Amino acid sequence: MKFIVVNQKNGRSRSFNANKLILGIAIAGLLGVPAALGYATFKLGMERAGLTADLVSRWRQVLIDQGKDVEIAKRDAEDTLEASALRLAQLQAKIVRLDALGERLTNIAKLDEGEFDFTQAPALGGPESSEQGDPYTPPAFMDVLAQLAQDIDNRELQLSVLETLLTDRKMQRDVFIAGRPVGKGWMSSRFGRRTDPINGKLAWHNGVDFAGKQGADVISVAAGVVVHAGPLYGYGEMVEINHGGGFSTRYGHHQELFVKVGDIVKKGQIVGLMGSSGRSTGPHVHFEVYKNGRAVDPSSYIHRASR
Repeated sequence: MKFIVVNQKNGRSRSFNANKLILGIAIAGLLGVPAALGYATFKLGMERAGLTADLVSRWRQVLIDQGKDVEIAKRDAEDTLEASALRLAQLQAKIVRLDALGERLTNIAKLDEGEFDFTQAPALGGPESSEQGDPYTPPAFMDVLAQLAQDIDNRELQLSVLETLLTDRKMQRDVFIAGRPVGKGWMSSRFGRRTDPINGKLAWHNGVDFAGKQGADVISVAAGVVVHAGPLYGYGEMVEINHGGGFSTRYGHHQELFVKVGDIVKKGQIVGLMGSSGRSTGPHVHFEVYKNGRAVDPSSYIHRASR
């Protein structure tokens, strides 16, 4: 193949021949130069931008690590949800116990019905204020549950102490000797020296007598344990109750007994029916109070009010 080259300045021309192989190499070289320049430019741009193969590899590893973190966070969230559900169940059980304890305290303290209704939420209210105050930042959920559990434990402890105090007070009130041994009747004989109703001689009377209707109720003036229930010389059918603290009471001349030895009786409980058994002139109750084994005047206990 023949090529002619013309000089633009002097107009001279030169010609030369080239075979096809040389021509192909020249063309390939001419085409390869732009490609090489483009690759070099691209690589240079990548390096300038920091997008190297090593960086791409590191990014890929970061994505893998982030995926693992997401899985861990998901598992932690599920574990936290299960722990929260368990904690809530425990708190609900404690609240049920608190409600039961509150109801017992209501009964022990004899509060008005409806004054403390533990099945209802407490009543709240008050005028609204335009002041918003500081913005509220909610604490962590599990921290709130932990604080709530602590508050419930504190309330339960306080109520338990209160229950103990009220129970002790009720027990003291129940064993506190006070009142009459009969619902209906009148005092027919007092404590101390008197004329014996059977032989007419002066004698000492260890108790007081309450006359009334045959078969009337005879009641215990305090809680205690029955230590005697049956006939005893001079008393007829007699009941003796030990109230603790060195105190005991006796109720004589029953028509019928409703208790037996070992029974625990409450304050105001019926222990028998009024009669005239034993050394008696008619239906009445012979009532005695003993303190540390010595008979004392029952009048001071009859006329004092219950605690």
